[in-house]
Amino acid sequence: MAVRSIGRFATVRFVAMIALLLLGAATAHAYDAPAGEPTAGGSATFESVAHDAAALEPLVLSPGMHRISLTAHTAYRHDITSTDSAENAFAHARAGRFKPLPGGKTAFGFQKGAFWFHVALRNDNPDETRWVLVQDYALSDKVDVYGRYADGREFSQRGGDSLPFSARSIPYRDPNFRIDIPYGETVELLVRVESQSSMQVPLELYTPFAFTSMSRDTQFVMGLYYGILLALFTYNLVLWLSLRDSSYFWYLFHISAFGLVLFTLNGFGFEYLWPNSTWLADKSVPLSICLALIGMQQFARTFLELPQRLPWGNRISLTLIAFFVLLGIASFWLPYRVSTPIASRAVLIGVLWIVIATFIVMRRGYAPARLFLLAWGMFLFGTSMFTVLAFGIVPKNFMTEYGVQIGSALEMLLLSIALGYRYASLRNENERIVNEANLQLERKVAQRTQEVRSALIQLEDAHRRLRDSSRRDGLTGLYNRTHFHDAFDRALEQGREEGKPLSVMMIDLDHFKQINDRYGHLAGDDCLRWAAQKIGQSLRAHESALLARFGGEEFVVALPGYDLPQAIAAAEQLRQKLVEEPCRSGDHVIRVSASIGVHTVDPSRLPDHHDGDASAMLAAADHALYNAKACGRDCVRTSLTAV
Repeated sequence: MAVRSIGRFATVRFVAMIALLLLGAATAHAYDAPAGEPTAGGSATFESVAHDAAALEPLVLSPGMHRISLTAHTAYRHDITSTDSAENAFAHARAGRFKPLPGGKTAFGFQKGAFWFHVALRNDNPDETRWVLVQDYALSDKVDVYGRYADGREFSQRGGDSLPFSARSIPYRDPNFRIDIPYGETVELLVRVESQSSMQVPLELYTPFAFTSMSRDTQFVMGLYYGILLALFTYNLVLWLSLRDSSYFWYLFHISAFGLVLFTLNGFGFEYLWPNSTWLADKSVPLSICLALIGMQQFARTFLELPQRLPWGNRISLTLIAFFVLLGIASFWLPYRVSTPIASRAVLIGVLWIVIATFIVMRRGYAPARLFLLAWGMFLFGTSMFTVLAFGIVPKNFMTEYGVQIGSALEMLLLSIALGYRYASLRNENERIVNEANLQLERKVAQRTQEVRSALIQLEDAHRRLRDSSRRDGLTGLYNRTHFHDAFDRALEQGREEGKPLSVMMIDLDHFKQINDRYGHLAGDDCLRWAAQKIGQSLRAHESALLARFGGEEFVVALPGYDLPQAIAAAEQLRQKLVEEPCRSGDHVIRVSASIGVHTVDPSRLPDHHDGDASAMLAAADHALYNAKACGRDCVRTSLTAV
């Protein structure tokens, strides 16, 4: 059995090593220039390539054409040293030195220098003279468009995320340009792209109506995707707040960070979050990727319980997390063309390691790892599509463009299900442990009699504490109404026996409903606690005073031995204590005042049997309280005061 386990372990390590080597080879190949392009080490700035002159023939824009992909009609040229001017580029195009896009690919990977793209357009549609040119990739730094009409007129426009978002002719996430093509005329376009990001230049031409429809549909699809993420985030946030399981927290971290990655890659970050910060437009890509990688590794560690189930794997995960933290910090200073390719490779490496670790833990009998493995398989598929597209290994199509959204949505959904399955498994395991403990306890009753007695003693102590807590108000910590009635009856009886007066105050916070309505019930609770504290501080000088919360915003105070003038003085002191400074709840400053009703009796004059005397006193104090409210609130009135 031990030999078999060692063999399996060696096999897994070998597969992982081969996968990483293949991944490194594939991504390293992406830095090579496309076939036929000059390399940076060559002596010539350009490579003169003759091609069919038909590439310069204009694309005819006929009636009924609303959205046209220019890929099949576009020729390109790589200016490695970024020194060519628009005039030179037009000359190279006429001399036949541009060549068709290789295999129809519009993605060239991470490349140095600038790329020039050439296309000629003739408008045979009398109803459409205004068009929108869109480069369907949000992360290009500099996109310059140069146009030349047959009569020699020229125009130029600038775009890309090296300019503020407001510089775009249409507020849209991808670089866009308004192109006027009068009916029957031809325009020759040059698009120059220079970027530290992946060189992806899928050019699309739209009529204004088609562009509006496309942007609306795209916003709907993206809104649906982010709506799914938000729903999963909210659902698991509630579970985390209820269960306090760290796996849910790191799931929330992962889903938030990865949502930020896609928000950035799709251009929405530049559009909505930092439209005037071109620096953040660059740095947000590698930084958000590093945050997502940290979240996914930490989530995998806690979900798979790697510290206990796979210690050596846990060390690998911690090493990767440390690397991602350093890369995220370094991305603030590293050039974009250095940090982003490293982060893009790291996505595949990080997910591939999670898949390997999950497979090993699953083989060791951890059932929740099955769904976890399926989820990360979906994510690996999606991120693979994103990475190989970024490096220009595959052409841009629906699966490569939206594969990361599809894969991540499935992954997030499956991970949420896996978390629920894991929690159910842990709960079943806990129930099994409890049942076994109960059975063992039953078998050892005779031997554990002393422990049971000790437990009973502790239980009695807890019962005493519970009985005391039942006399307290849970919000303010003051005595409750039930305890006050009992203590007040005893104080009344003692006053009758000793022949001393007894006073009672009913206190009601003014306009408390308005506080709840305006600031919320949490702020109202803060005001109740604050008022209880202030009332308690005011009554510290009156050692025999009995304070309780009577209900809602009402408090009641019994003052044994106090006649009416003394009680009025104590009530006035209490009222001033409340208004001398406001209550603070969060950012709110709330003024709190109170109306107070006072009633005093001489118990020595009462008969021996005085059933209902306590209720009568409280009713009289309550009547005085209503007189105080009727007199404008924030005042003290006695049962002898008329309205």
